[in-house]
Amino acid sequence: MARKKKEIHKVEMTDGKRAIIQQLFQEYNIESATDIQDALKDLLGGTIKQMMETEMDEHLGYSKSERSDSENARNGYKTKRVNSSYGSFQIDVPQDRQSSFQPQVVKKRQKDISAIDEKIISMYAKGMTTRQISETLEDIYGFEASEGFISDVTDK
Repeated sequence: MARKKKEIHKVEMTDGKRAIIQQLFQEYNIESATDIQDALKDLLGGTIKQMMETEMDEHLGYSKSERSDSENARNGYKTKRVNSSYGSFQIDVPQDRQSSFQPQVVKKRQKDISAIDEKIISMYAKGMTTRQISETLEDIYGFEASEGFISDVTDK
């Protein structure tokens, strides 16, 4: 029985990728592979936080900067330690006063996001459309995310 060869990712450098890499070097003072890994954890944590903020906006029906007469409102953050393929780090999970917010990006009691982080970074790196990202999120989390939701996340 023949073994399947593992697909090798071929890196293609574009001007846009070079610019991003230069920004990373400047922003994170990268000098080693560990520095790169720390930068990726930071970027992943920020991306997840923004996605959760967008989920909270959808849950409450208004954005963070708007006022509302709703009985339910934002109620700070709760820190959560998660494990990823880049190591362990903390994220801030938004809370609501009625405790009815059910995050989908990183679900309650979910500690390992290894598969999620790889796919999120892959989506951004490939320059996927909102429809493609929506389909991928449905594949990852099993929930349907509207293209408007994806657009809000990518805008943030």
